[in-house]
Amino acid sequence: MGLIGAYRLRLRRKRLLWRAFRRRKQLSPVTKRMATCRSHPLLLFSTLRNERLRLPYFLDYYRKLGVDHFLLIDNGSDDGSREYLSAQPDVSLWATSYGYKQSRFGVDWVMHLLRRYGQNNWCLTVDVDEFLVFPFCEARPLRALTDWLDSSETRSFSAMLLDMYPKGAMHEQPYRAGQNPFEIAQYFDSGNYTVRRNPGLSNLWIQGGPRARLYFAEDPKEAPAMNKIPLVKWDPSYAYVSSTHMLLPRGLNLVYEDAGGEKPSGCLLHAKFLDTFAAKAEEELLRGQHYAESQEYRAYREGIAHERDLWCNWSEKYINWRQLEILGLMSKGNWA
Repeated sequence: MGLIGAYRLRLRRKRLLWRAFRRRKQLSPVTKRMATCRSHPLLLFSTLRNERLRLPYFLDYYRKLGVDHFLLIDNGSDDGSREYLSAQPDVSLWATSYGYKQSRFGVDWVMHLLRRYGQNNWCLTVDVDEFLVFPFCEARPLRALTDWLDSSETRSFSAMLLDMYPKGAMHEQPYRAGQNPFEIAQYFDSGNYTVRRNPGLSNLWIQGGPRARLYFAEDPKEAPAMNKIPLVKWDPSYAYVSSTHMLLPRGLNLVYEDAGGEKPSGCLLHAKFLDTFAAKAEEELLRGQHYAESQEYRAYREGIAHERDLWCNWSEKYINWRQLEILGLMSKGNWA
């Protein structure tokens, strides 16, 4: 990339940072408990709306993984999510009624909190239906991973989004609050993925999985991106460009090894496809607050009308992270 290209990327990053700064006033603090945190805490950031059913397991999962504090943004929930989170001692909560779409789908809000509270801390940015698995996660806490990343002078860690789904119709397997969603959504697609490199920002672009084969079968290039960089040792000069798919400076996107060997990576188990999916898709379609005029949710509604069982003969039942590494969906790299 030449000097002009590098200048344009710097200008783009400054614009994104300015957007986040301007939208800070859209956030109203509900509870702020950062003063109780340890030095250099592991932080989790997320934006949510009407996720009361999912929150107990989500918080429990990441507490056990080693997250010290949750910085969450409630975007107009009316199902008790705000009240539930307000009572959690390790949660700092902000509320906003402003448009999700106008905030770059929540990224501007999250970036403000990242800049304000994340400096020089390891920060995990995920949705409430995303659950990080990484090499040795069954025996090692998240801090073991971040300590290793620090020792190797690595500031970002990638995780492929892996759509999980049940065998059989979603509506026949109701999910209850506090339940492990992967007791229901036990299956995933193991091999129908395409990977290409984005030359402008140096990130990988991954598509595929059940959403591509069912909801976007006629136009797979429009399927959602599965590449994410959710774990970053944050600096106020950093900016997420599109959700957590890619970052600026673009060196943070070099989370793969292109000269032989592999860098460690993980997966985000995506518990989107539960019995609540149809109602959630309809609600979000009516709100019209998602990317490309909610094109993805229109595809979901059309697909749900014809097919509510995502399972197929090639579906793989999830066992553990080692299985995902064998299948080439994540890697322990040289972390032993």
